[in-house]
Amino acid sequence: MTDEPLSHERGSAIAARVSRIPAIMIQGTGSNVGKSTVAAGLCRAFADRGLKVAPFKPQNMSNNAGVAEGGEIGRAQMLQARAARIAPSVHMNPVLLKPETERGAQVVVQGKRWATLSAREYGARKAELLAPVLDSFKRLEADFELVVVEGAGSPAEINLRRGDIANMGFAEAADVPVALVGDIDRGGVIAALVGTHAILEPDERARIKAFIVNRFRGDPSLFDEGLAEIKRRTGWRSLGVVPHFPDAARLPAEDVLGLPMVPAEERGGIKIAVPRLPRIANFDDLDPVSAEPDVTVEVIEPGRAIPGDCDLILIPGSKATIADLGALRAAGWDIDILAHHRRGGAVLGLCGGYQMLGRTIMDPTGVEGPRSGATAGLGLLQVDTVLTGEKTTEPAAGRHQESGASVSGYEIHLGRSEGPDCTRPFLDIGGRPDGATSADGLVAGTYVHGLFASDVFRRAYLAKLGGRSTMHYEAGVEAALDSLAAHLAAHLDLDAILAIARSRIA
Repeated sequence: MTDEPLSHERGSAIAARVSRIPAIMIQGTGSNVGKSTVAAGLCRAFADRGLKVAPFKPQNMSNNAGVAEGGEIGRAQMLQARAARIAPSVHMNPVLLKPETERGAQVVVQGKRWATLSAREYGARKAELLAPVLDSFKRLEADFELVVVEGAGSPAEINLRRGDIANMGFAEAADVPVALVGDIDRGGVIAALVGTHAILEPDERARIKAFIVNRFRGDPSLFDEGLAEIKRRTGWRSLGVVPHFPDAARLPAEDVLGLPMVPAEERGGIKIAVPRLPRIANFDDLDPVSAEPDVTVEVIEPGRAIPGDCDLILIPGSKATIADLGALRAAGWDIDILAHHRRGGAVLGLCGGYQMLGRTIMDPTGVEGPRSGATAGLGLLQVDTVLTGEKTTEPAAGRHQESGASVSGYEIHLGRSEGPDCTRPFLDIGGRPDGATSADGLVAGTYVHGLFASDVFRRAYLAKLGGRSTMHYEAGVEAALDSLAAHLAAHLDLDAILAIARSRIA
């Protein structure tokens, strides 16, 4: 793919007149230590103090994207913006890597697709992206009073330090102080924090002003000696020990691994099976139904059959539809899906999953790789899809055709789908038909993500399956964010965190 030009003239003008504002970067000793959750909680806690707060993550890697200002950013930054009670912006996550293969990813810069690069190519070129990253950061500095920055992975990955824009490379370029998070629940938190100190360069150690021990279970005072040892060996101050926060399960998962994996023997109520596609994307569709007390969502790993007693098979979005359709067949799930339909079971495809349900998928320009002719779909919808290079990224609102329930969500997809079943659209989006429904009414597909967050739609759809909805999803997310902010306020020294953020303008 040809790179899109990077233009930052307006950002340069902003940089010339913007003064620094308080900012702090939350880095971690590794992936999945709770950086995103801590950052979201701090955004809500400081917003509650009356500060105009913005989240920022220089570089994110996720196929779980959201739509902001007509572009794409990571879902974690969408949640953090919500926590800060502000509208999301493409400048809150200026570089988003969306893996397409085991070795390559689509690179989204300030919301728009820029290039598709192998991991080696990206490593060689990522330094080019520091300019747009700093441009986006300066734009936030112009509009907010505090920026809470989230790192990616760990600064201790020194093999990735050259040209780094995700951790210390950004922190150094923007002169942002750092607080380091370690996860005690996974074990070895002293070694993780002290080891990070040992492996960093002296100036990077000095940039880290404090540390946080996250996900403690039990009496935090039992770790007092551990805190003292970390402080003695690093010279960093402790900002506190954060106990395990069970309500984190009520927040949208950043990674599909964060979704509940319910053993078969514990299943109850409505049963929804979701095949775990290798390049699963925008799986936030699963969060609202996973949160329902009377609904069980089971993500089916390769090597396992789709349970024959499920009420619905939901085929999720995909970053590479044709490749994931091949993986679905290799796992034998096509046989399970067709058998489920023959038994009268319901099937719903979302975005890439919708495309897979059709008769054919064509990629005439090589959007997903080498140009290909028609790839046979599952044939459950009389629809044909042509993949095109132009990506649709926009919010969507309308109604569910069958129930009349109002819906809202967003579209992120390549391609268009047409065929006889499109005369029975799944949704009406402002007078525009979207998706398709089979003649027997058992199979449907749509390009719109986020539908199940609508309580009215979710209630109607689950009722059709013989189940019920008993919760208010969005209200639950808000309550969880409030609870998270209170949790951090009770266990972290927020005044010290704010003082560290303000130290960059002292």
